[in-house]
Amino acid sequence: MAVTPDSPEKEYCSTSEAAQRLGLSLGTVQQMVENGQLEGWKTAGGHRRIRVSSIEEFRARSMAGGGQNTPRPQANSLQVLVAEDDRILQKLYEHTLSSWALPMQVRMVFSGIDGLLEIGRLPPDLLITDLRMPGIDGFEMIRRLRADPQLQDLDIVVVSGLTEEEILENGGLPPDVIFYSKPVPFRELKGYVQAKIMAMQRRGRTA
Repeated sequence: MAVTPDSPEKEYCSTSEAAQRLGLSLGTVQQMVENGQLEGWKTAGGHRRIRVSSIEEFRARSMAGGGQNTPRPQANSLQVLVAEDDRILQKLYEHTLSSWALPMQVRMVFSGIDGLLEIGRLPPDLLITDLRMPGIDGFEMIRRLRADPQLQDLDIVVVSGLTEEEILENGGLPPDVIFYSKPVPFRELKGYVQAKIMAMQRRGRTA
């Protein structure tokens, strides 16, 4: 069914209202409309109107994809978010990270859009992300996170099959982002996570 300006106004909201509902930036919501992930139209003045039902449908899909049973943060546990669209690698992350028996909680998302949505809902202590993902990829997700003053200090680890040359061709990565090549280097990741947990525990004892 085509979306027309004659549709009831109460069925639609502005881009800023949609961004607030989803916990995303205006730019992200605008791109979601352009990509067809949200249903909307432009007024004669160039303003977007987004169908509220499409926002709720996207939220439902996102929750089903990774955030439906998001556990409450446990005290003194490291909150880790993994963004990886390969389901086999997701299972490998889940199995390996859980086998470490460390005080951490791990959430999984399939794309940059889902990552931004989940981070807006519950910011993690550490983001582990791929770069090539559908929709908003890892490059764009990282750029938007670093542009948010409240998330500029989020620790980010990239695990990707791209070469350094390919990464530079896509604009590169911020200097504070740690990069590992695939296959996933779980030994190095475990050492990094253990150091993060020790630092967190030291801060807790001195707080």
